[in-house]
Amino acid sequence: MMMDTQRPSLAASIRRRQAEGLFPVIAEIKVRSDKEGDLLRGRDPVELARSMAALPVAGISVVTEPEHFGGSIDLLRAIAGAVDLPVLHKDFVMTKQQVEESADCGASAVLLIAAMLDEYSLAQRIDEAARRKLETLVEAHTPEELKLIRRLPGTLLGINNRNITIFEVDDGDVGRTEKLSLKDGDGRVLVSESAIAGPNDARRAGKSGADAVLVGTAVLQSSDPTAFLKSMIDVGWPP
Repeated sequence: MMMDTQRPSLAASIRRRQAEGLFPVIAEIKVRSDKEGDLLRGRDPVELARSMAALPVAGISVVTEPEHFGGSIDLLRAIAGAVDLPVLHKDFVMTKQQVEESADCGASAVLLIAAMLDEYSLAQRIDEAARRKLETLVEAHTPEELKLIRRLPGTLLGINNRNITIFEVDDGDVGRTEKLSLKDGDGRVLVSESAIAGPNDARRAGKSGADAVLVGTAVLQSSDPTAFLKSMIDVGWPP
């Protein structure tokens, strides 16, 4: 088991990019999806993560769910060991063991999905993560889930613009973030996730109250991922 060490903070990295006048982007490594098929197209995911981390992104997200997204816990471990930026572990995290795996593999933060956990279980996972010095990105897709999350002490709040319970096969739209705007929020970092197609979507999310966007499919499908990420970062802060 890996000893708990000081991992870089995703929330602090997002705030730092804002202070630098850059739009905070979390760049995601996802092997495949049910909707889009193969997303790596023969590329080495670790090398791809390194190239993303060479840019002033706020962090790297790694999807480890195997059946629908082709990921693995070994991929998380490899990428966390290859980059100096905060790494977010994305999966359907339901158990204490999965939280422990996140920490042991070197992640800075772990995704928890309100639609998949009752309030008690969600609070337990948040507490277990805190004990392992893991930040939590707690995700909502509906107003009811957002109300639940705001009662709990997660480090970061997320709004998924797609429906994760059907494995993100819907098109989604950043309008979901606009609808659930947290401009009057509680000061926690808010991340707009999924269905971010380019700089205009990042700008829309930022203007509606998001502090950062998480982008995976669009950057992986881009002919030039580096240029794509730069175009989003260059939206600037405030947007």
